Amino acid sequence: MIVEITEAAASRIKEMLADEEDQNQFLRVAVKGGGCTGLTYGMGFDSDIIESDHDETIEGIRVVVDEESAKVLSGTVIDFKQNMMGGGFTITNPNAIASCGCGTSFKTATNAGSPEEC
Repeated sequence: MIVEITEAAASRIKEMLADEEDQNQFLRVAVKGGGCTGLTYGMGFDSDIIESDHDETIEGIRVVVDEESAKVLSGTVIDFKQNMMGGGFTITNPNAIASCGCGTSFKTATNAGSPEEC
């Protein structure tokens, strides 16, 4: 398993998927270059898959991770936290060695990404 999805996150993802027109979509989790530290996370519903994608079912949700993202996401936990100000997904990545002050970008020991000006 590349990523772990907590019960709270799975519940919220299932709610969001239920609102989508295409119920055959899956959750794509990815990493791309950017942010002030170099790499940023991306999550969204998708219906296109390529042969090199990693395809797993986690907590009843089909989750797809591209090959390059899988290298820096191994062991990552996706959670959903609810508080008085609302709620949001949190990502805990054991491979991240540095992150920006706002928590939206990171880098690993093997991938510095492509940092942008803050």
